[in-house]
Amino acid sequence: MTKSYVRKAAAALLAAVLLAAGAGCAKPAAREDLILATTTSTVDSGILDVLIPAFEAKHNYRVKPLSVGSGQALAYGEQGEADVLLTHAPAAEEKLVASGAVINRQLVMHNDFIIVGPASDPAAIKGMASPSEALQKIAASGAIFVSRGDDSGTHKKEMDIWQAAGLTPQGDWYLETGSGMGQTLLIASEKGGYTLTDRATYLATKADLQLDILIEGDKSLLNIYHVMQVNPEKHPQEVAEKINAEGAKAFVEFMVSDEAQEIIKNFGTDQYGQPLFFPDAGKDVNSLGNS
Repeated sequence: MTKSYVRKAAAALLAAVLLAAGAGCAKPAAREDLILATTTSTVDSGILDVLIPAFEAKHNYRVKPLSVGSGQALAYGEQGEADVLLTHAPAAEEKLVASGAVINRQLVMHNDFIIVGPASDPAAIKGMASPSEALQKIAASGAIFVSRGDDSGTHKKEMDIWQAAGLTPQGDWYLETGSGMGQTLLIASEKGGYTLTDRATYLATKADLQLDILIEGDKSLLNIYHVMQVNPEKHPQEVAEKINAEGAKAFVEFMVSDEAQEIIKNFGTDQYGQPLFFPDAGKDVNSLGNS
């Protein structure tokens, strides 16, 4: 074996070692941003604080949630300003599906809406079976009602109940905050008023409130959440190129996975003695609330 051969072999071995060392020290690929437009209830309840890290642990994306009312979240999707949506406004969502603005819409979970108010219950609505009749009594009594007034899924549900009551709420007794659910609950508590809220946000903020659950359990108060991808094909090229379609697809698939559904099933039980949401992936939405 010649010295030249040994020298070349040693050089080759050194190069291989250095290459391996370099590979071991290489920085991981940077995470891509994934814009999630979602309702305030998923943020205020704290469930995204568990779901997002679980998703990020499996995928090389950094989720950036935009916490707004469902109406605004859907508008972000329609305008191509978000990648994926998690909202609770079924009728408005279906319009975006029909227009092609969103695709791959999947049922994720549900909880329910409740009407809360002061323990003194000035309109005497506690225990009434009909939410619309309860709102009629509130309006007739002139007791304070605090509305989000923000085109959120909760606000849309409230408007549906007022419509069922045959009333258009207006007057000094009807206050609109234009804020998220957590802030609206605090204002209702401070003013001794009634409000409609999702149960999850109420339970998550209950310690700071002087509000009791007065109306619950009617099937009309179901609160249903879907996840969906923004469709880049509905936008001009310069907008479509910014939409993270692969990340959105991965997030939708994660939200209906066994792992995410198990997180949803158990979330809140330790702290509140009951789940804040119920997992629904793969179910028929028409079957919800029949149990």
